[in-house]
Amino acid sequence: MSNTPHTLGEEFPQQIEKLHALKASDPRFAQLLDDYDAINDKVHRAETRVDSVDELAEVELRKQRGVIKDAIAKALAEA
Repeated sequence: MSNTPHTLGEEFPQQIEKLHALKASDPRFAQLLDDYDAINDKVHRAETRVDSVDELAEVELRKQRGVIKDAIAKALAEA
């Protein structure tokens, strides 16, 4: 398991400009990005043991991050 945060720039390196454009023009997409950043921070803090969370909770956080990432990828593909 990696302790490196999964930033959206790393996850979608070829679509940085599209990420910024959609964030500026679509409030729902902007909220998705905010949600991703928030859950990603929680995952990173759990993985680095800054926050004490049990293994099941950590897995659930990763699943939530994956669902949000999939929604972002879908929105990027449809834009």
